[in-house]
Amino acid sequence: MPALTPAALRQQIASGATDPLYMLVGEDDVEKSAVAGEFMEMVDEGLRAFNVDRLYGGEMSVDDLIGASATLPMMAPRRLVIVNDAEKLLIPKRESKAAEAEQERLEAFIQDAPPHATIVFVCGTLDLRRRAVKLLMKQAQVVDCGTIGDEGDAERWVRTRAATLGAPLDPGAVRALVQRAGLDIARLRGGLERLALYALGQKTITAEDVRQAVPAGAEAQTEFGIAKAISQNDAAEALHELHLALDAGAVPVMVLGQLRVAAERLPAARVRAGIEAVFRTDLALKTSAGEPRVLLERLVVELTTAAGQRSKVKGQRY
Repeated sequence: MPALTPAALRQQIASGATDPLYMLVGEDDVEKSAVAGEFMEMVDEGLRAFNVDRLYGGEMSVDDLIGASATLPMMAPRRLVIVNDAEKLLIPKRESKAAEAEQERLEAFIQDAPPHATIVFVCGTLDLRRRAVKLLMKQAQVVDCGTIGDEGDAERWVRTRAATLGAPLDPGAVRALVQRAGLDIARLRGGLERLALYALGQKTITAEDVRQAVPAGAEAQTEFGIAKAISQNDAAEALHELHLALDAGAVPVMVLGQLRVAAERLPAARVRAGIEAVFRTDLALKTSAGEPRVLLERLVVELTTAAGQRSKVKGQRY
């Protein structure tokens, strides 16, 4: 079955319709820990001592897992078993008949997990050649904690990580960081750590701090920064964001594609002129009729100047 995003999993947890088996995989250990903790919301806090078990793959046996999962829930719809470092359970600790028999019990458990329990395997690096791993990936809901699916996931990741670092980002700063870094975990982590150092000692980290400290990724900068400035008819800001995007390595043709999207979102009276300007720039780029940076600068100004002039006229007093 296809992997779930953390966002899709949260919807399942909120609905109470969880499956018996889950695997949390991916490189983001912080996200895996946070997602595992969210399963706890299925059980009332006062009943968790009776209905939640936390096990550790390197310190347990398959029989421990079977026993914990077999226990019926007490005054709760489901029992929750969280197995941390699950990769250590899924790999035989030694090559022997006893170890082979234990793996066979694990495989039988995976194929027939108790319906009253939700078992969450929090996995590190897995050996995909192992039978138990293959079987679990087939039977369980696999949750990818190495890829952020949407802006909501990204903002949750930033808030969680910021709390760990002790970086006091306000809501605007969280949104700004996601806009500049995009949905890439490496960029988000690097940007957040850079921001924490830049604003060290500040009581609050703002969106302006993000803009000053965090260089935008090419894709994110083009998608969010330039388009937003154009939508606000701010030529100076749009040019600033364009320069940041190109300096970050954005390919001119990719930038042009995003500028076309921005043109299509203009007010109805401006759309046709905006699209025509994009086509002219596209032709100029393809025929090497000018320096790409200059051509894109002209296009950005053309997409914003007309509206800016109308705004000035509207604001004049006679």
